[in-house]
Amino acid sequence: MTRRFQYVIVAFSSAIVALLLFGAVGRSASPDSPYTNLGVYSKVLSRIKADYVEDPDMKAVTVGAINGMLESLDPHASYLNADQYKQYLRAKDSKKADVGLVLAKRFGYMAVEDAIPGSPAAKASFGTGDVIESINNVSTRDMPLAFAEQLLQGDAGTTVEFGVLRAQRTEAQKVKVVRAAFSYPSVTGKLQGQTGVIQVQTLLPGRVKEVAAQISSLEKQGAKKLVLDLRHCSTGPPEEGIALANLFQDRGLITYTLGQKSPKQEFQAQSSNVVTKLPLVVIINRSTAGGGEIAAASLLNSKRAQLVGERTYGDAAVRKAVTLNDGSAVILSVAKYYSPDGKSIQDNGVTPNILQAEADVAIADGAADDNLPDAPPDDSKKSGVDELLNRALKALPQE
Repeated sequence: MTRRFQYVIVAFSSAIVALLLFGAVGRSASPDSPYTNLGVYSKVLSRIKADYVEDPDMKAVTVGAINGMLESLDPHASYLNADQYKQYLRAKDSKKADVGLVLAKRFGYMAVEDAIPGSPAAKASFGTGDVIESINNVSTRDMPLAFAEQLLQGDAGTTVEFGVLRAQRTEAQKVKVVRAAFSYPSVTGKLQGQTGVIQVQTLLPGRVKEVAAQISSLEKQGAKKLVLDLRHCSTGPPEEGIALANLFQDRGLITYTLGQKSPKQEFQAQSSNVVTKLPLVVIINRSTAGGGEIAAASLLNSKRAQLVGERTYGDAAVRKAVTLNDGSAVILSVAKYYSPDGKSIQDNGVTPNILQAEADVAIADGAADDNLPDAPPDDSKKSGVDELLNRALKALPQE
């Protein structure tokens, strides 16, 4: 089947799949409702089935349509058939080794949201924006996100082979990564002059307490101002981002959630949770996601801190699995987190008020519109100079 006719079939079957999934068939529709065109879609599909040069594999087309529909709504959504969903439930809380990739769907394939610092994937130079065409020679085209995440797990010492498309390369590269049991980074702090620099690369439970402890230690050492480095902070529950912001912000709205069937829930700062009032600058980059984005957006909107760096990835939502009658399931966002000024973090990311030079170029070229900036990865480690940290230090009040 040609690519053009695949698109035709997917386009016309998407509406039917949506109706079958969510029970809209048989529902009365207004003239403005998309369901009024259901008859047209059915007729077109019928003609394709009858007249196309080959007999289409309608099961494959339907699955492709479902995945395409979900990706257009939510790059972190997944449709799992009954067997895949059973595997997903079994593997959900497993302690298997992994490669350390945070994934999302992009252009029908898997895209790298982040590579966990210190993980096998980070050591193999995976970076935000890499597109994974295949995992162990299986195409990720129309592969459910949750299923791809399962493929990354396994016994320590075993190998995963990826086909990877990277910026400015026309062909996919073969990259082998060995699974390992690795630790997520702890919170670190250091004193640079009179500035305490705190690095947070994950917001797994317990890390916010580590941040509070680092703040206390740095203040005892003589810190008069702070830099909170949230680069590559892409993992951990979104709620931890709320707690992180509250360490610095003593009043006002931190964030709120809202969904079609989820009423608005506001999260206000509690003055009793604040541990410091020192001047603050936050560093973010395109690998900052989830709780890190929630904290950064709140601290900027409340004017508690300036943000330095790149626009963040855009991944902050409440997700759940909706089971279907045949045992399959759809994992999708049921509510989104919003910044205090009313912007959906998942849709817009968080844009710093002091942009990195590369991010400025990406935005000028229009890359910011697709929520996956094409700015080159930070090469500060190679040069030995951390330009973003230097920008953050200069943004703090100078004595």
